[in-house]
Amino acid sequence: MRGYERLRRVWNGVFDRRPAAIVRADSVPDVQRTIAVAGEAGSLLAVRCGGHSFPGFSTCDDGIVLDLSRMNWVVIDPDEGTAEVGGGALLGDIDRAASPYGLVIPAGVVSHTGAAGLTLGGGMGWLSRRLGLTIDSLLAAEVCLADGGVVRVSEAEDAELFWGLRGGGGNFGVVTRFELRLHQLGPVLIGNWIYPASQTGGVLTRYIEAASRASRQLSTAFTATAGGTRVTSMWSGSKDGAHDAVETYGKLGTPSTASLGGVTFLELQSRSDDHFAWGRRYYAKGGFFDTISVDAISVIAASVAQAPTADCEIYVLQLGGAVSEVSDDATAYTGRQAGFYWIVEPVWDDPADDTRCITWGRETAAQLSALSMSGNYVNEQSDTGGDATLNAYGTQKYPRLAALKARYDPENLFRLNQNLTPTPREDAART
Repeated sequence: MRGYERLRRVWNGVFDRRPAAIVRADSVPDVQRTIAVAGEAGSLLAVRCGGHSFPGFSTCDDGIVLDLSRMNWVVIDPDEGTAEVGGGALLGDIDRAASPYGLVIPAGVVSHTGAAGLTLGGGMGWLSRRLGLTIDSLLAAEVCLADGGVVRVSEAEDAELFWGLRGGGGNFGVVTRFELRLHQLGPVLIGNWIYPASQTGGVLTRYIEAASRASRQLSTAFTATAGGTRVTSMWSGSKDGAHDAVETYGKLGTPSTASLGGVTFLELQSRSDDHFAWGRRYYAKGGFFDTISVDAISVIAASVAQAPTADCEIYVLQLGGAVSEVSDDATAYTGRQAGFYWIVEPVWDDPADDTRCITWGRETAAQLSALSMSGNYVNEQSDTGGDATLNAYGTQKYPRLAALKARYDPENLFRLNQNLTPTPREDAART
């Protein structure tokens, strides 16, 4: 088939699968027909937006891949402060469309990530402390269901499904359109410092102390590797207090490189694109900290010192602020009260390194998980299965999500995801 070898590839080079068919949808009817064919044939159905699934869910062997990449339109209404986003749009598509108006949507940190997959899992990034998760800006969604129907959901239109979509991943259908609230970005000041590996413990200790005083206009993160620790701080929304707040993170030790200002928000959003390029090999496992303990700092410093490749890293993003101001029960996403999100992320290129990189990722994540809050972020978990999904939602939300799954996808057609087992509501009520 023309283009098959190119189109079957996905972002994570660990997965080299050969689907029986790849359907490049241009419209909602295309999506409906593909769902119908997969359902009638009992075929595996992989839904691909940006193809960024860590566990390779956006492809399959012998089944059907529904590729939404042609449905990548973004329509900005600056007067209403809203965006309509196609199911195949990337984060960079949204950022570039909204930027000329000084508008943004809080989202992820790699611009070639699919907007749909990120949003359905929750969506977090540089603006989350000030503006919340991506799902907190979701106004409505158009969903193609397993039974062939198309529905629009919002707080006023099937509020239960709308609740489940916001954090429940792709378990309930194929979202072909998102309606999102836009926000004013305002002035931005970005600082970036790299500290030598010998300073990691002290730098992280001082980072935690500084982060405990941070305004919600300030977003911070660090990436620890065997080569050192990169600390980034970004202020947005106004100018008052920006310089001193951002510059604080350049005084955590003696940096080997330093920059303050001169970087736009769009540049920050695409800063990691090459590092996380298509075709490299990835494993990921994450979790939540209330705060970062002394023991966690020790694990981070010791683990990155023993990392199997130079690009293996532990990334920590500060949360709180607007994220924690939304009730944990308001959406399917779990982790609202966390102070920080962490992800252990080995990155490598040689297949010969698969075993040692994945082993390092799992062992390091297990140590950090023992020091973490319950719950995890479904978008960034390479390991799959019932425990992974149950841990993401907890014993209270999981039965509600399973009942919703039974209502909209009782045959589990949409199962290439962190999958919910369809459970009839009466059974769910007894658990």
